[in-house]
Amino acid sequence: MFEKDTAYGPKTGEQIAMKVSRICIYVNVFLSAFKLFAGIFGQSSAMVSDAVHSLSDIFGTIIVMVGIRLANRRSDKDHQYGHERFECVAALLLGVILFATGAGIGWTGAAGIVNSGETPIAIPSLIALIAAVVSIIVKEAMYWYTRAAAKKIDSTALMAEAWHHRSDAFSSIGSFAGIFGARLGLAFLDPLAGMVICLFIIKAAIGIFGEAIGKMTDKACDENTTDRIREIILEHESIEGIDQLKTRQFGNRIYVDVDISVNGSQTVQEAHEAAHTVHDAVERHFPNVKHCMVHVNPVVSENAE
Repeated sequence: MFEKDTAYGPKTGEQIAMKVSRICIYVNVFLSAFKLFAGIFGQSSAMVSDAVHSLSDIFGTIIVMVGIRLANRRSDKDHQYGHERFECVAALLLGVILFATGAGIGWTGAAGIVNSGETPIAIPSLIALIAAVVSIIVKEAMYWYTRAAAKKIDSTALMAEAWHHRSDAFSSIGSFAGIFGARLGLAFLDPLAGMVICLFIIKAAIGIFGEAIGKMTDKACDENTTDRIREIILEHESIEGIDQLKTRQFGNRIYVDVDISVNGSQTVQEAHEAAHTVHDAVERHFPNVKHCMVHVNPVVSENAE
């Protein structure tokens, strides 16, 4: 059974993330080497750019591994609320790497088009086209594999890594289109594909960055989650109403603060038991809730003497 005060449970989620990350590193090492070889010997600037993008995935995966490892550390004197936000830090760094990679690829593609009048653009060979197809298949498979693990353990950083793989699949689609067009005689399509790749990567980077920022700035949960929490609380007969309900995201965990109304004629012990019941019910139904703080407000009946 998972322990409540860890990010994913005692090692289980962390082990899943580490296993997925190690596999991603192994695959990206071989894929990057193959695409770089195909890009250089196949005379395709788009494939070389694609290889650089896959290479950046390796460093991104290492950042994710470090972030998840730190996020799973227990609370200590200096971090009494835990370390979950280290995972958001990892996602932010990954977003920055993605953005820089996309900008660099776009710049290279633009320079290739601008200088095409002075230096003829080489026509990519068949090996570059084959590399693009292999990359699309492999990176899309890695996206679904990593995404499934990220959803299973509710990991922001691992989900960012999944989108890193998806952006690489997009870049390989662009490479394929550019290389195929160049082989048909439209040589300018190869560097142009690099510029299109840039847009996909930057879009993914902005999405990852925005989600991580939201989780680091105490963004509230979505309405469906909040409404469900409210329903769980009001299921208990001793609760007469909810005066205030606030939620905030702390990394991949949630904090809940709720003010409940109970009958003012109850004893302190009875009011305490009502609050404890709400606390346990919320944390039981929502595994991602790290803590639920319950404040009790007494309601005095109009008929009370």
